[in-house]
Amino acid sequence: MYITPILKGIATLIPLVKKFVMKRTGGTDSARYCYAVWLRHLLMACENGLSVQPKIIAEIGPGDSLGIGLAALISGAEKYYAFDIFKYANYERNIMIFDELVELFRKKESIPNEDEFPNLKPYLKSYEFPLHILNEYYLGEFLKKESIGIIKKGLKMTSDSKESCIQYIAPWYDTKAIEESSVDMIFSQAALEHVEDLEKFYEMQYFWLKPGGFASHQIDFKSHGITKEWNGHWKYSSFVWKLIQGSRLYSLNRKDHSVHIALLEKNNFRIICDIKIENLEGIRREQLAPEFCDISSDDLVCSGAYIQAVKVVPNNFCDDPGRV
Repeated sequence: MYITPILKGIATLIPLVKKFVMKRTGGTDSARYCYAVWLRHLLMACENGLSVQPKIIAEIGPGDSLGIGLAALISGAEKYYAFDIFKYANYERNIMIFDELVELFRKKESIPNEDEFPNLKPYLKSYEFPLHILNEYYLGEFLKKESIGIIKKGLKMTSDSKESCIQYIAPWYDTKAIEESSVDMIFSQAALEHVEDLEKFYEMQYFWLKPGGFASHQIDFKSHGITKEWNGHWKYSSFVWKLIQGSRLYSLNRKDHSVHIALLEKNNFRIICDIKIENLEGIRREQLAPEFCDISSDDLVCSGAYIQAVKVVPNNFCDDPGRV
């Protein structure tokens, strides 16, 4: 049962193969996808009583482009930090995605739904453009020529200047990359399953966010096609999994839903929203590797989750922690 995944993992050790694997990450090379992702995070924030006007935002794992952050800037954010482990995105791709995003916002296009992006979560109650959040006046201010020009200038500067509205930092494992308590919102879309040191990440997330600032994460617990079963990555020992991973740049940490919830609570976050996706078609408990034999029955069938959580300052918790 091991041979095919192992051979694929070994293949990534071959320089030419590794170079090919590192080229693209998928997803954010589509402006419509980026538009759909950002408006999902914004609408869920609205539904959960969180800020819909975060000024300083940070994204973990933007991938092929900075498109999701660009959508946030177009809709009112003033500063965007993009953190990745490798700089996949480039100026030409970013500017193409940006121009397409501007047109989507100008036209107030409906949010692409599951028919167009069947794997994109969370699902929404309505896919109409959110005029209750981005009304004509508010959106018009951010679509002015001057505002668009500032973002385009930021795309040229990115990490070269702290004065830029965009900072693209890779590799990103550095607490000092952002000042303490300076960010309104940290978000990710199918990225946290790739973070090797989750404990460190959640500590940094708390360090970066303002009191009352919030996190918004869609997490994918599936094997990303490495195994036949969606949760087949839990049937391999650590040694075999290391062989299977090879030198893939974006490895899987194999952490389940409960690990993320525990780390949020450990780091003084109040969980506001936790939408789990259940999939009963994976491997059974008796097929689990010894190191995963204690996984809960709920986690064994949890293939994804959308979580929003607010930073709480001990001994200084207000009655309305979700407002930034």
